[in-house]
Amino acid sequence: MADDLQLLTDAARSAGAIALNYWKADPKVWSKGAAGPVTEADIAANVHLHATLQSARPDYGWLSEESDHDPRRLGAMDCFIVDPIDGTRAFIAGESAWAVSLAVAHEGRITAAAVFLPAQDKLFTAALGAGATLNGAPIHASMASDPETATILAAKPVMAALNWIGTPPPQRHYRPSLAYRACLVAQGRFDAMIALRATWEWDIAAATLIVTEAGGTATNRTGAPLLFNTPTAQNMGCIAAAPGVHGALLARLTAPQ
Repeated sequence: MADDLQLLTDAARSAGAIALNYWKADPKVWSKGAAGPVTEADIAANVHLHATLQSARPDYGWLSEESDHDPRRLGAMDCFIVDPIDGTRAFIAGESAWAVSLAVAHEGRITAAAVFLPAQDKLFTAALGAGATLNGAPIHASMASDPETATILAAKPVMAALNWIGTPPPQRHYRPSLAYRACLVAQGRFDAMIALRATWEWDIAAATLIVTEAGGTATNRTGAPLLFNTPTAQNMGCIAAAPGVHGALLARLTAPQ
């Protein structure tokens, strides 16, 4: 796992450097329909990551937002789970809150993770059982215990009344990158991150290990464990939170519609 983490760390930094060459430089943009936009920077970073990671670990499977899905990954014991740029809309807008998100899943469980924000020079990392860091310094989830005062990162639709038993928690904040949202929970800057829709694995694989290694809790929206390298490449939402508020927030959510 230590070797995998170093591999991911180096790859995240090099892919981030490639993406930075296109940032604020009017990159070409295409639409993927409901999946949102993609830029030439996403593609260039993905090509680099595939070559770098697969050459180092040719027996690992490959799952990336910007690659055609290869069903052979389902037979692999280990699998890379990659988002070359998480927060592409922010990238296009010239904002800094976008990330390179890289993880290794071993038999469905994340064992190594790196989330790098090139425009902010922030590198979040974790390995299973080894804790979580930001730029090499240990990070820890908050000690929050009251969902009424908890600071929550979520898209606006999450706070719709139909999703909550009683009044939704009042303190909603937002960042465009789902991976960055979860890392901010790991850092203790916010108390929870909530996503209720079906959530792509590449958006949360790396960041949720960083949350749990920082002492937080991460599950799907029903409280079940998150699983990775699955046939659908999705989880039923994601709640990543300080341990003192995770259960309370989960208990206040209505059943999936």
